[in-house]
Amino acid sequence: MINPRLKILFVCAMNKQRSATAERIYRNDPRVEVRSAGVRAEANRRVSEADLQWADVVFAMEQAHKRWIAMRFEGLELPPIDVLEIPDDFEFMDPELQEMLRMMLDPEIDRLVADRKAE
Repeated sequence: MINPRLKILFVCAMNKQRSATAERIYRNDPRVEVRSAGVRAEANRRVSEADLQWADVVFAMEQAHKRWIAMRFEGLELPPIDVLEIPDDFEFMDPELQEMLRMMLDPEIDRLVADRKAE
């Protein structure tokens, strides 16, 4: 059986710069399906229970985002949440942000996809 693509949820505060950039750069990657959301009430798109149930893995931009998800969705079986520690210092699609995301995420996505194929 062929495993479906890895489902990744990218999370930041407002879903305007960091998580939205990550979603954009991985949107056409054949290894993955991606979504992005924010933790704040004013976010472009706020993290939902449905997002967390859909995701195989969550990449949060800051430790505070992981804590917010754990508290807000206490009792829900959460997917693994990795924290990237990327500060809110970038504009949407900033070249430095794109490079940082690719350097951190490409090896991790390769590993997660390989682990799924080995199952």
